Amino acid sequence: MEREKMRCVILVTSDIHGYIQPVDYRTREEIPSGLAKLATLIKEERMKFPNLLLIDNGDMLQGSPFAAYAAAHASGVHPCIEVMNNLQYDAAVPGNHEFNYGFETLKRAVKTSRFPWLSSNILFKESGEPALGRPYTVKWIENKLKVVILGATTHYIPQWEKASHIEGLEFSDALESVKEWAAYIREHEHPDILIISYHGGFECDLGNGQATERLTGENQAYAICTEVPGIDVLITGHQHRLIAEELNGVLVVQTGSNGQALGHLTIELEHSGSGWLVVSKAARLLKLEADKAADVEIMALTGETERKTQEWLDQPIGATEGDLSVSDPFECRSAPNPFIQFIHQVQLEATGAEISAAALLSEETKGFGSIITVRDVLSTFVYPNTLTVLRLTGEDIRLALEQSAAYFVLAADGKLGISEAYLQPKAQHYNYDMWAGIEYDINLSLPVGKRITRLSRDGEELSMTAEYTVVMNSYRAGGGGNFDMFRGKPVLYEGAEDMADLAVGYIRSKSVLRASDDRNWRLIR
Repeated sequence: MEREKMRCVILVTSDIHGYIQPVDYRTREEIPSGLAKLATLIKEERMKFPNLLLIDNGDMLQGSPFAAYAAAHASGVHPCIEVMNNLQYDAAVPGNHEFNYGFETLKRAVKTSRFPWLSSNILFKESGEPALGRPYTVKWIENKLKVVILGATTHYIPQWEKASHIEGLEFSDALESVKEWAAYIREHEHPDILIISYHGGFECDLGNGQATERLTGENQAYAICTEVPGIDVLITGHQHRLIAEELNGVLVVQTGSNGQALGHLTIELEHSGSGWLVVSKAARLLKLEADKAADVEIMALTGETERKTQEWLDQPIGATEGDLSVSDPFECRSAPNPFIQFIHQVQLEATGAEISAAALLSEETKGFGSIITVRDVLSTFVYPNTLTVLRLTGEDIRLALEQSAAYFVLAADGKLGISEAYLQPKAQHYNYDMWAGIEYDINLSLPVGKRITRLSRDGEELSMTAEYTVVMNSYRAGGGGNFDMFRGKPVLYEGAEDMADLAVGYIRSKSVLRASDDRNWRLIR
């Protein structure tokens, strides 16, 4: 007698970052990404596999101008949630960026969702109960196959997020939480398939198990795969990588960012008489082709918010005098640049700090042309960071400069390049800072950690024991980017407005921005 067979198909999105319609918000050109185009794939797959499961792995509500407009202006159901409801998601996991607009905004999104949000390790401090409703959900396929989806989120969020946005919340260790809940689920739920949806990435090379980053706990996917028994699928994200393979018998997937690809996982099972047995499984990525059409229904559903977003982006707010463009992001980081000086000016004026540290956050930033619009500003400040002023010693500043100086490498022929640590496993150009209010030299002929050869303020050598007020974005002030020297330092100011709003206000107040030529630092080869 032939054994009964079943198939479980799981579709995955992650790190959509509010990119629904397939549009480049800098140019308004169509691009081969976005959830509206993935929706076409989702509906095609649902026609073939009506009982498939659809899971989002976090960072849906923040990251695009569309998402920024929705957060500031939308009432009722968030447009991203409307899309997810329409596509009949079975579950979602919060990403770290879900908290960028505050926990109340996230709670409203959860309340209006027609699917559960899962997180086993985000708890209310007072009660210890899950803050978003439940740690896992149970799904039945044809009333025969029991599938359990367990959610977890990187517990590193308090290192980045504004304290008021996560007040009253506890972020317990994601690995330990998954171990605990997976054991509970195996004992009490007896699933045929156990899926872990984890908004976090891989801390080790998938091939050899060697660490690819400092083991801070931000990413724990490799440990989850190798230390937690009984897992069939591990959905990952956060790092914006494209991964679809098997590790230690576990299907693993990561789908890039902004709707680049759809994760497609297939598990084939046979009934042994006493239960279902997995006989084969496969993971792949369905990548969007350039000619793949966006789903008409999703385009219509988000059309009005998209139209208003585009109008908002095209508002002129000021003009420039001189060159504030960014033609090449690497060149912008390699020498003092008027556009970075503009960022420093905004930060210093907003806070009254003595010294400023800032990064070029996006590789897509083009700076400003003769007329400045909201679109130009949001293309520069892609994260809703606020400003923080810390009290730092001269030694703290020196250590931070040495940290950034490690960004550069010199080839044997003297050609300037970028350290692999800032390129793999994902690009982290935003973790290189440039400073204003001090003068410094970076001598690249010297070893990492000893490259700062001049460090002064107003022409006088910076005292290593003296204290200074330093403004930076909230991510960096929390130690983000491995700037451990900033952790635990006295906080003198925490702003409420995000940097994009501050920049818009600054430009409007000045009407005309004049390019600065402050050559306060240099690279020496």
